[in-house]
Amino acid sequence: MSRICQITGKKVISGNNVSHSHIKTKRKFHPNLQTKRFYIPETEEWVTLKVSAAGIRIINKKGIFNAIKEAKEKGYYNA
Repeated sequence: MSRICQITGKKVISGNNVSHSHIKTKRKFHPNLQTKRFYIPETEEWVTLKVSAAGIRIINKKGIFNAIKEAKEKGYYNA
């Protein structure tokens, strides 16, 4: 599961580099992924996640337990 956020499901997408003369060449847009450890107080355990910057904001807003629960429902998190 490389280069996929475990909370939001963001992954690599493709697009074009466009030069001044408007010649297009393929390129990839990578999500801003971080490998972070989070403490889950409900289960009293540590979990290591590969999350995007947007995923970290979601965890800060909803809490790690609820964020993981919603990611499992959507199929992004598997552990």
